[in-house]
Amino acid sequence: MCACVALVVGMVAAINLAVPMLAASGLHPTASGLVWIVDTYVIVFACLVIPGGAAGDRFGRKGVLLTGMVLFAAGALLSAIAPNVAVVLAGRAVTGVGAAAVLPNTLAVLLHAVPAERRGATIAIWASMTGIGGVVGNLGGGAVLSSGSWRWLFAAAAVIALVLTATVARVAPVSSRHDHRLDPLGAALLVAASVALLVGIVQGPEAGWGSAVVIGGFACSALLFAAWTLVELKVEQPLLDPRLLRIPALRSACLGMTAVFFGMFALFYVNASFLQYGMGFDVVQTGLGILPLTVPIILGARHVGRLSQRVGLDATIALAFLFVGGGLLGLSASDAQTSYAGYATWLVVTGIGVALALPALSGVIAGSLPPAQAGVGTGMQATTREFGSALGVAVIGTVLTSRFVAALPPDIRADHDPHTVAQALAVTGPDRAPEVVAAFVTAADAGLRVTGWSVLVLGALVLLESLLSRRRLPEPA
Repeated sequence: MCACVALVVGMVAAINLAVPMLAASGLHPTASGLVWIVDTYVIVFACLVIPGGAAGDRFGRKGVLLTGMVLFAAGALLSAIAPNVAVVLAGRAVTGVGAAAVLPNTLAVLLHAVPAERRGATIAIWASMTGIGGVVGNLGGGAVLSSGSWRWLFAAAAVIALVLTATVARVAPVSSRHDHRLDPLGAALLVAASVALLVGIVQGPEAGWGSAVVIGGFACSALLFAAWTLVELKVEQPLLDPRLLRIPALRSACLGMTAVFFGMFALFYVNASFLQYGMGFDVVQTGLGILPLTVPIILGARHVGRLSQRVGLDATIALAFLFVGGGLLGLSASDAQTSYAGYATWLVVTGIGVALALPALSGVIAGSLPPAQAGVGTGMQATTREFGSALGVAVIGTVLTSRFVAALPPDIRADHDPHTVAQALAVTGPDRAPEVVAAFVTAADAGLRVTGWSVLVLGALVLLESLLSRRRLPEPA
């Protein structure tokens, strides 16, 4: 089960390492196309993870888990052989559906398989794999991509998924089913609303912020989110009950989780290209280059509870956002002359913030709901994490594209209108490559700066909501 979790979560991180290869490939993706290759998997994963758990309850956890692994493998294989960007995106969407069926049902299978006294330790191990999966994705993805082709990343994921499918079929127990009604309309509306929102954000630099596609994307997103809310309020067993967000602590913690993953995956998206273009790392070095971020997450998360008891939950959350936002702002000052040691120091600072935030915010989400709704809390955590990840990639990709184009020398911009580093390098000689890289570094710094300030502002809102919610609590009788 832990290997399955590491695979579906690791794929979110590994694809960022392939962005420079994809940009220079025969697919010739646009800047927005690169963002969609990353985000299609994440947004489908985010929106369907709760229905994936509900499907496991209704049709059997093991069966849905196996179906998800097969879909994951099929989608990865489709992306591996894709002749164009559209087919890559179709494969990514299928892979995302598979991942959404896998993640919640791995935990459900585990909880059925272990005795009651081991469930606490089992949940802790399973939860740690969602963080370790990012490390596995960077290390494994870097090793596979050293072959020189992005297609091998998807092919390797398909092979691993099939091996795990056979293993799960052999060792996982069959659990009882529950009459849990599905909410296909709610799931479809949530996916459509999220995709429309990302269309508005991602297509802005290329289509123009006043274009019909961008304005239409934002307008459709607002209408679809409104329709989703109305549907969820009326169905007997909603996908995600909007009324739960009336709980102030739950609302602020979900916003906090979204903000942390917004910052973290915006960093993942730009980091891989920055280390390869700006610092000249190869793909294996790039995979290793993110490890300083993960060290505090792996080693420090278990100590957060004691810190929170000593300084208080609000202080812990405030420190978390100061470290995440401050680390991103520190990284935004990096350039091609920055030593990796200096860059890694700011990665550690950011990682400390993430290590503080995740256990604290997860505890608030879990503690805001009664034990009977523990599954809902787990689903909300997964949804907010993946939605924040998709939003972070979309926003930093948009800033990166617009700032890169603006920072290019006027003659390159006027004669060729490139929107990615690969496009710019393809139409200029080797003597102009330093100017192209300098434009990218400027754009990356701007993207990290926007992300850092956004995390700090969102963190302030989370803290304010938390403080106000405590004041509203009634006095004990």
